[in-house]
Amino acid sequence: MDTEKRTQHLTERLTYIKDVFGNKQQENIRLLESKLEEFIQRENGLSTEDKFAALATLEDLFGFVERNLENELTAMDKVRIVRHSQRICLRDILENVYDNYTEIGGKDENSIDPSMLIARAYITRRSGKRVYHQPVMVIGQEKGHGEEFRNGGSVKPWGNAKALHYMKVAETENIPVHTFVFTPGSFPVEEAPGAAQQIAKNLYEMAALSVPVVAVFSEGGSGGAEAIGLADSRLMLSHGYYSVISPEGAAAIEGRLRDGKRAGPELVEKCAHQLKITADDNVRMGYIDHKIQEPALGARPYHYDFFRTLRQEVIRATDEVVLNVKGFSPFRAMALRRRKGKSIEDLDLENIHVRWSLSRKARNRLIAKRHAKFNKLSKSAFIDRRPIHRRVAAWFVEKGWDTYSYFKYDLWRSHQKKLMYAVEEVDAEARVLMDKVKGPWKKLTKAIPASSSKADKEKELTMLSQWDEEDQGKGQWSYISPRAKDDRAITCPNSDTHGCQDLWAPDLFGEYAGVCNSCGHHFPMEYQWYMHNIFDPGSIFEFNTEVESANPLGFEGFDLKLEQAKNKTGLKSSCTTFEARINNVKVVVATLIAPFRGGTVGAAEGEKFIQAAERAKKKRFPFISYVHGTAGIRIQEGVNGVIQMPRCTMAVRRYIDAGGLYLVLYDTNSYAGPLASFLGCSPYQFAIRSSNIGFAGPGVIKETTGMDIPPDYHRAQKALSRGHIQGIWDRRDARHNLSQALMTMGGRNLYYR
Repeated sequence: MDTEKRTQHLTERLTYIKDVFGNKQQENIRLLESKLEEFIQRENGLSTEDKFAALATLEDLFGFVERNLENELTAMDKVRIVRHSQRICLRDILENVYDNYTEIGGKDENSIDPSMLIARAYITRRSGKRVYHQPVMVIGQEKGHGEEFRNGGSVKPWGNAKALHYMKVAETENIPVHTFVFTPGSFPVEEAPGAAQQIAKNLYEMAALSVPVVAVFSEGGSGGAEAIGLADSRLMLSHGYYSVISPEGAAAIEGRLRDGKRAGPELVEKCAHQLKITADDNVRMGYIDHKIQEPALGARPYHYDFFRTLRQEVIRATDEVVLNVKGFSPFRAMALRRRKGKSIEDLDLENIHVRWSLSRKARNRLIAKRHAKFNKLSKSAFIDRRPIHRRVAAWFVEKGWDTYSYFKYDLWRSHQKKLMYAVEEVDAEARVLMDKVKGPWKKLTKAIPASSSKADKEKELTMLSQWDEEDQGKGQWSYISPRAKDDRAITCPNSDTHGCQDLWAPDLFGEYAGVCNSCGHHFPMEYQWYMHNIFDPGSIFEFNTEVESANPLGFEGFDLKLEQAKNKTGLKSSCTTFEARINNVKVVVATLIAPFRGGTVGAAEGEKFIQAAERAKKKRFPFISYVHGTAGIRIQEGVNGVIQMPRCTMAVRRYIDAGGLYLVLYDTNSYAGPLASFLGCSPYQFAIRSSNIGFAGPGVIKETTGMDIPPDYHRAQKALSRGHIQGIWDRRDARHNLSQALMTMGGRNLYYR
């Protein structure tokens, strides 16, 4: 490299340091500035040999200062590092980590979403005298080095759909998937397929993807990261971050800022520290399996030694995943374990041959291990007040249900069904034959009118889809809202457009169940209204009552806020789980209740949801999620909250694959992470009229995209027109419609079928 290029390189390094540290470290920055300026001023008077010597000294000084600054990096400094345009990007990794690759699914601007890059790549390994070319599908967000068309790595829904498509291609070809997470978050648009719904679909499919998946995190922003981050092995670059929300976003919420106002740098730094977003934090909490050490102040495209390190780590992670599920691999697995603690210079993983394609049995083991891995996460991030003897008793009860379920449903019922199907086939054939034989007799009796009992039977068969006003009690509800006691008039928000008259509160919140009798607008109702008026009286049995929300990160001031929420609502978390009956059909229900911290989801809520899904699977009950309201993932729990997205989605996948029926009913406002995971992955989603459903609120969309969305952008009607939900229900019909859904939808292995 000539002196001009080396000088330019040092100038870029100085700019990089300034951008990372801002107003901090001014003494070190001034030192580097003065030394660089001094060299530039006297450069023309130096001989070539003296120039090279001076540059070498200057480069050593830069390296020394960078190593010292490395020890003083804060969490927010690392955020600025991964956001910098000089940061390595996915294309740099493809060029330097893989031996050959072909970009697919579009290139640069000529792509359905340039921020999502897909490549079919090869890693060449030598074992003895043999050379092996191992194919892999590489998928990741591409930020580039400042290209605007990359959208900063913020992927649109169709970009995530493209990623999922090529994951399925990799599954068909039986090759591993390597994902690289370089995103501040997903692009919040609702146009089909929709940001939330597509992330949910990605998570649902990745939960059962039958090929090894290795994810490398650099910038992991919430749902955008989870869209490709559900993996068997999760690695993280040492200067990366993985978080439920950006530090600036958390600071805006903590500072209660509105209308685009930004928090001060001190509050942003404080939130970045409290969220525990760094690689060290995530490794300690167990959400990242291994940290990949970068050069001082982060990896940049000219750090070629780092790319060798990254290559070795990716190979090792893939080998470990494969060997953990292969039938015969004791010596290779032992060799990998022995080399795990060694420095990368002492490693030579490429001479260990591991075929990355899997047999059918190995694929099944891979999926089982993936579920077990995620199910163990965040177990210490909530409070479980059960004494040890009750936990032991609960374990025995759970195993008892496992045994009972296996013998009754997997063993006996499956054989019973096979026999029943065989009998049905024989009976169907016999009926055709008998119809031919009885043909003349039928013609003779055709003129005779049907008996009353037969007519009653035909009516009974069609009653399922008929609304019976008398049976519904004509508006007499088991629970009446406390607002029905108010002696005042309520004005409908549609009065100007629909001419609705004012409603007397006792009528509106009593007989009308919060529904305007002119236009049908639904006023928000308490979650208790649904608990008492949907389920059979006296049938609710709550479980998981000892699990309650906590403050696992020690977020300042959050203990008090949690205590206030618990005292105000009488709940221990925003999620309540129970068994109940609807028209005598037994169901398991998980609710998200808005009055408790906005219905946000943290570790306790995720654990309760997973246990509810497992309970429904073992008992072969339908599983219903009633969302009274949710504002998303609880930011004060950091990654303890965001990890519930893949955890709960995997529980749903296990339940549905076992033949269950999973229904979701949205009420009031439902946004963000839960919608983009375990709620949005349901094949049967319905909404109460006048509810709002979306990935991000208007303020976030405005700040992220610059778009001013229309007032009805998140309305249930819009969600229905985009295909995100399957129907809109009147609140007063919810019990009837749920009962009908239980009889007509999904669930091949339900207890009553």
